[in-house]
Parts: sequence; C-alpha cells; structure tokens
Amino acid sequence: MKPVLDETHDSKVQSWVESANVASSDFPIQNLPFGVFRRRDAGTGARVGVAIGDRILDLHGMQSEGLLAEESVRLSANACASDSLNPLMSLGAGPRRALRRRLHAILRQDAPASDRQAAARHLAAQTDVDMLLPAVVGDYTDFYASIFHATNVGKLFRPDNPLLPNYKYIPIGYHGRASSLVPTGTPVRRPSGQTRDGEADPKFGPTKALDYELELGFFVSTGNPLGETIPIREAEEHIFGICLVNDWSARDIQSWEYQPLGPFLGKSFATSLSPWVVTMEALAPFRTAAFARADGDPAPLPYLFGQSDQEQGGLNLWLEVSLLSVRMREAGIAPVVLGRSNFRDMYWTMAQMLTHHASNGCNLRAGDLLASGTVSGADKTARGCLLELTSRGKDPVTLPTEEQRKFLEDGDEVILRGTCEREGFRRIGLGSCRGAILPASAI
Repeated sequence: MKPVLDETHDSKVQSWVESANVASSDFPIQNLPFGVFRRRDAGTGARVGVAIGDRILDLHGMQSEGLLAEESVRLSANACASDSLNPLMSLGAGPRRALRRRLHAILRQDAPASDRQAAARHLAAQTDVDMLLPAVVGDYTDFYASIFHATNVGKLFRPDNPLLPNYKYIPIGYHGRASSLVPTGTPVRRPSGQTRDGEADPKFGPTKALDYELELGFFVSTGNPLGETIPIREAEEHIFGICLVNDWSARDIQSWEYQPLGPFLGKSFATSLSPWVVTMEALAPFRTAAFARADGDPAPLPYLFGQSDQEQGGLNLWLEVSLLSVRMREAGIAPVVLGRSNFRDMYWTMAQMLTHHASNGCNLRAGDLLASGTVSGADKTARGCLLELTSRGKDPVTLPTEEQRKFLEDGDEVILRGTCEREGFRRIGLGSCRGAILPASAI
C-alpha cells in the first residue's frame, strides 16, 4: 500500500509542548511514537503513552478527561487502557491512524485551550519514568537481510564463496528467543558456553568474543490465521511500526554450535529493544525505493514481488552505533561512533520478510517481533557489528583513550540510535537503545 501523507506530517506544525519543537528532538509532533512506561513516584502500573518532546502523554489519563471519546478513536483509545501495546496492535492500521490524527490535533500549538489544559495534566517527564518492553512478544524472528553484512561475514569464513546459493532468493531468518528480550538500559550479563580453538577439545567458560548487532525491529499488528498467507501487496498493513534492536552475539559460542541447526546459546542470552515504536504512518515521508539489485541478480520470486513495494518498500533511516568504555566514562569522554548505516541498503524489504515468514501458513500474531539482522553498508564506516568491523578480531578498533577493542569488554556500554531526515519534512528519531556489559556469572 502506498504511504499516505496528511496533516500530521506538515513540517510547519508545532506543539504547545515546547520541547517537541527543538530541532534536535527525536519526538516532534510529526512522530508520536507509542510505548509503555511506569511512573517511578506514583505507585501506578504500566501505562501506554506517546512520546512528545521530552514528555510522555499518558493515554489512560487522556481517556479519563474525555479527550478520546470520539467515535473514530474510541476503539483504539480503549485498547490503550492496557499495560502493553498488543491490544492496539491487534486492531490494525485504520484505528491506529485515527488515533494518531486525534492526538496530533490535541497536541498542536493551535489546539483548543480546553484540550491543551486537560492534556497537560497527563504529561510526565521521560526522566521520571521507567520504560518497559512495548509489547508482550510471543515470538521473535531474526533475519539476515543486509547483503553487505552477509557478504562481509561470509568472506571471513568462505573467502571464495561468501554468499550461499539461497541468499538472493530467500529472506534468511531463524526463530529467536522471546523470553530474553529486554528493554533499553537493562544490563547484559556476559554469557558462558562451549567454545573450541582449532582442533583442541571444547571448553566451557565466558565468551571472549562478545559482540553487538545494529538492527531494526518491526512489530506485527494484525496477524494471519494458521494455514493462511499474507500477500506482499497487503504486508505493510500487518506492520505496526519499528524500533531499534541490539541482538547481542557471543561469536565464539556461536561458531562452535551453529552447525547444522543454526544460532542457539550464542544469541539467546539477551536482545535489547528501544522503548518507542515509531508507527508506519510517521515513516511515510521517508519511504524510498527498494534496494537496487545488481545486474545478474535474480528478480524476487512472484510471491515476493510487489510493484508498490519495489517503488516505496525501502526506508531512508540512518542507524548509528556508539561505544562508551569505563575509562571513557571516567574521563568524561563522549561515546565514540563505531558505525553508521542506512536501512535503505537492505537487500530485502520489511514487507518481503513478513510475507516470506507467513508464506508457509505460519500464523503471525499481534506483538510478534521481526528483526532485520545486522544493518551494514558498502563502506567500512557502515559496518553494524564488531565481527565485521574488526575482521573477526584481526583489526582492533582504537578508542579515544587508546584502548583497543576486538570484541566487547566488561563495563562497555553500547548505544544505538536511529533518525529519519528528508528536505521539506521534520526530522524524527527512534530514541536510543542502550546496554552495558556485566561480568559473567560464576561457573
């Protein structure tokens, strides 16, 4: 379906929430992402909210004011009385779009004074809340959709044949572990597992090759019944929105265990998510053509080919990963950017990933999370993990403190960010996704 632009994308509109009008804000009135939060000082449970500037609008409170009582938004507003986004996700795109338009009307600078005053009573500072996982994720699937990442990693293990024969035909993915998804800021314990050096006997102990993976996640809205499929032309109607994903990896554990059945304990110990889900509607101005395949590459098979998806299935989204070591933190040095890539360079689109996932009749459900796999580009500055950036540890990166990193050390903090920019439209962001490494548990 073609992305629709409306009054909610008008770059001239400002909000009466002044912090939303700052040029550097990730959350202007043109964004309005959804998340789940808990106030630290109120003793209340989890609430659904919308980010606006440096504030959060409590949608449960908005209901109590009667601000979301209109017929067009009543269904979606009632869904926001939950402690997760799953009920809202399950309603599909129509109710979500209506709620976005109503919230935009309430938050814009020229909104009626009565609306502004009532809504202001239900704003909370983002610094005063704990952000939770945005949805109850029943299933999590991780893809491998960047041809640059797949090629770079493949060269490390198969220099003469980096891409396997299926890569350009199938959006490669595997079923991840939903129970170890954690919200931003949750410390990540260094995992232990079996590793093997050369032909020596395997040993059990803490990983020596802990890595981050810069990824984009997207949540399923309405799913499909078991045994039925999702046509490519309808796929984006089944996507609620996007978030940042750091799919941490223990490379030495993974390389010993992954054949023949794929990743297991080297991936399942933690996956970090950013708390705000930027809706497909907010992303409409930043859609672009799908990745241009090289001459000689096969065209997508018919079930994965949609004309609209080829024309606008890409996303002009800049993703950035930074590192902050203990010594950098103690010296007051800002995090150093290790990689910056763009999601438009992904070989497979979100719609293709979702359609392929359901093509065998697999039943996707509201709140399911699909992730892109590491987002890398053609240039070395656009590599989305240390495995690529350091060539499996052979070329360490040097930090501002002269420390070197082949892989992550205890105390290192990894920060992911994402922003969309286009001339004539307001810049929007995804916020951040953070995680610091704790030492391994005693064995």
